[in-house]
Amino acid sequence: MKITKIESIVIKMPMVVDGNVVPMSRGVARTVVETLLVRVDTDEGVSGWGEGFGSRIFSATKAAIDTVMSPMCIGRDPTAISALVEHLQHVMGNLGRNGPATFGISAIDIALWDIAGKLAGLPLYRLLGGSLRRELPAYASVPRYGEPRAVAHYVERALKRGYRHIKLHEVTEDAIGAGRKTAGPDVALMVDCSSSCTVEQAIDLAQKLKPLNLKWMEEPVWPPEDYAGLARVRTQGGIPLAAGENAMLSDFKNLFLAGAIAYAQPSIIKVGGVTQMRKVMALADAFGVSVVPHSSGLGPGLIASMHCIAAMANDSLVERYDSDVAENPLHDAITPGGNGCIAVPQGPGLGVDPDPDLIEKLRVG
Repeated sequence: MKITKIESIVIKMPMVVDGNVVPMSRGVARTVVETLLVRVDTDEGVSGWGEGFGSRIFSATKAAIDTVMSPMCIGRDPTAISALVEHLQHVMGNLGRNGPATFGISAIDIALWDIAGKLAGLPLYRLLGGSLRRELPAYASVPRYGEPRAVAHYVERALKRGYRHIKLHEVTEDAIGAGRKTAGPDVALMVDCSSSCTVEQAIDLAQKLKPLNLKWMEEPVWPPEDYAGLARVRTQGGIPLAAGENAMLSDFKNLFLAGAIAYAQPSIIKVGGVTQMRKVMALADAFGVSVVPHSSGLGPGLIASMHCIAAMANDSLVERYDSDVAENPLHDAITPGGNGCIAVPQGPGLGVDPDPDLIEKLRVG
């Protein structure tokens, strides 16, 4: 079997904003969800789907795939995943060990694992070791609104949808306090600070938020690779820390050695796909750190992350971006049920392919 074609596709899914306050992402209004899909075709008619981190830099990741990585993959055996991915890592290494090159490798790796599952006739999680879990608990990852009434509104909506774990992307006491008041004391509440604080600011904020009984504070410090600073926040702030959405395997080793975090958050569409995700999970297990993967997208990366979680020995949560879109090529496969859980697809590979008609409708460029 040989790879015959790799196609990268950018789609934009318009968001359905429920209210007058538009969600924000790093200071910019967010009204669409941008997704970079990758399809790997083979000479035996089996295709796999993957996803690389896109967001506002999808053009850079797409260019890395189309101009450099795709030609290197044509003619290679898609079932020799480790060898091919290692080759890509080495060749792309002089472009940096993070960023668009690694995001592109992540997409190709996920697609190769999708092919492997399809060839084996097994859902990916069973190929990775199996599980008794047919569904996984999810948490609502509520975008940043910056306004307490809007935060309360969306927390209430998440509760009505059955979520018992909710994450806010707020950085003010008033907004976070509104979320806790609405959620009540028995719902797990987390806060993602999006690397917005200095170490001293993060310690101060953590101490002020301690009475709210947060499950974790996420990515509080800029720059995010200040592992010693994160360790200080964890020790002096008094709240468990989560981090790692921008980290590679070696970064996680340094995070663990510094004792910086209680929860590791590898992002499958950034870290290097399923192959590197599994290595991070094994490393975290050796250090006694819980893994709760980061998953802010609505594409095949979310499905792949679910399969990796389902194959874990211990329970974990699926991050589900809690913003509705008008149309999604994966349809209900990424929609949690009313109990706050999301079903693991049982078909071979990822278990579900994106709807080609919707892809054509939503694709750009």
